[in-house]
Amino acid sequence: MFECVINISEGRDTAVLAALDRAAGPSLRDRHSDEWHNRSVFTLIDDTEALVTNVQSLIAASLDLLDIRTHHGVHPRLGVVDVVPFVPLDDHTLIDAVVLRDALGEWVGRECHVPVFFYGPLNGGERTLPEVRRGAFHELTPDVGPNSPSPRAGAITIGARPLLVAWNIWLHETSIERTKKVAAELRQPGVRTLGLSVGDFTQVSCNILDVTSISLAALYDEVAARLEGDERIVRAEVVGLVPRVVLDHVEADRWVALGLSPEATIEARRTRPYSAGLGATL
Repeated sequence: MFECVINISEGRDTAVLAALDRAAGPSLRDRHSDEWHNRSVFTLIDDTEALVTNVQSLIAASLDLLDIRTHHGVHPRLGVVDVVPFVPLDDHTLIDAVVLRDALGEWVGRECHVPVFFYGPLNGGERTLPEVRRGAFHELTPDVGPNSPSPRAGAITIGARPLLVAWNIWLHETSIERTKKVAAELRQPGVRTLGLSVGDFTQVSCNILDVTSISLAALYDEVAARLEGDERIVRAEVVGLVPRVVLDHVEADRWVALGLSPEATIEARRTRPYSAGLGATL
């Protein structure tokens, strides 16, 4: 069984999102949509054959319905289907995920005619997602597909990676300059951050790569300790699902403040079909 966490550049049009939900099929376990990012994270979990079928269906529907030329949002993106990582679960390995990544990339290049950049294990080394974002079409040429971005679709980044947690801390009365400073100070091995402006708020957007040893509570407290004057944390939210081990690192009385719940874990949702009431639209 694998998880595939597909980041689509659409977070506002409810009719389009409903159509994408349907396209994702029975593998869909969660969708998190955000109007400021104008982005949705679709979490699919299933056995290999069913998962790949549903991933291809979601990608095809997104390419058909969306146009990167009309997209506006605060999150960086390369295309309408922005990031497609395969994550091994159970006894599967990262090498197994690489096999799925490469096969999907070949399909996208052949059937969709959209450039593909790979990340994760590659050519005996490791390429990270931030490296793709920085270097795409400059230092890096596509691994599969055309050498220039599709006018309508942009490009797709397909990866193989271990589990991670995407997590946002919303701030009030904090300038974007201060938020970016706090985000930079929070970075460490195993934690990537961005400082973003989201309407009347700002946001420290985090990717926690080391899910077994980094505590969300500790990161939350580090942000709180750096705030000054009227600056305050409004709330925290998880984007997508988390492995249960993340909750086990935190006292239960802090779960709500950190945006955690047992119902939003991979373990709780891995065989539970998605319904709109389960996901989060902000």
